[in-house]
Amino acid sequence: MTAAELALLGDELGLDAIGAAPAAPYEDTERHIEERRSRGLFADMRFTMAQPEVSCHPETLLEGARTVVAAALCYYAPGPEPGVGEGRLPRYAWRDHYAELREKLDALGRRLGGRYRVLVDANQHVDREGARRAGLGFYGKNTLLITPRHGSWVVLGALVTDVELEASAPLGLDCGSCRLCIDACPTGALDEPGVLDSTRCLSYWTQAPHAIPEPYREELGASVYGCDVCQDVCPWNRGVEKRRADRRLADDATPTVSLLEWLERDGDELVAELDRLYVPRNDPRWLKRNALVALGNTGTSEHLAVVARWAGSDDEALRETAEWAQRRIADRTG
Repeated sequence: MTAAELALLGDELGLDAIGAAPAAPYEDTERHIEERRSRGLFADMRFTMAQPEVSCHPETLLEGARTVVAAALCYYAPGPEPGVGEGRLPRYAWRDHYAELREKLDALGRRLGGRYRVLVDANQHVDREGARRAGLGFYGKNTLLITPRHGSWVVLGALVTDVELEASAPLGLDCGSCRLCIDACPTGALDEPGVLDSTRCLSYWTQAPHAIPEPYREELGASVYGCDVCQDVCPWNRGVEKRRADRRLADDATPTVSLLEWLERDGDELVAELDRLYVPRNDPRWLKRNALVALGNTGTSEHLAVVARWAGSDDEALRETAEWAQRRIADRTG
């Protein structure tokens, strides 16, 4: 199959970008992972960084692997800003876009024939490198893959197959002199262009099984998970809202959440409902910690009673965060 034929098939299946590359080792990526891990830049995150000897070797993921087909699905949609008592989710987490991409790639595998393996949001494969090699986009200074048409508002996945396909040409693009994402990052996590220091990344701290450092809490604002700041300012992401203006927000999308509900509802039910999010050890207290931080930043005096209940918690991390939130609300409301 030629690259043009693959593009037509991808469009037919509803994929926003698609390309192919030989199933060969990602040697540079493996080296970068090992170097950055030795510098402690991944903090305690694992994911694809845990075993680069696996995630950087697509040729080992399927017997007789010949091709990596990379695909992207744009998740940008307009949505409301959080109101009083509400927290913000990052755009990719408004609904389970990975599940949709997984289904489309499985359909692609059936159409291509042969043996295949779908890898979406999987620790066994570095999707960004597969997508870069397949010509879907280029690495931005914020470390995200930037596609020409949809910017970085995409989820990525891959299909490893024993069918040989024509390789797509990688893009000869980069960010040039632009440093908007570097300057916009509130914690300096991108001060080394193209390298993310997870220990200073707000998105990391919303997913970390530790107390969020106090200097970073205020920067989170109403966010209860992730961070979109470096994407919001990226010039490649401008115009997507116009091209997708006719896209109605899906019925199952949740751009905002009730902070009081996060704090008061059963924790196991909360984690189960949000299974598309990474929650350390599926422990709901980390989501409740995030809700307390958001209330500390945006809550009013009417929220003090709920926060006060958590200030009496036996859990040290939740108790300390609630006490901080109490002080923030009191200082703001007088």
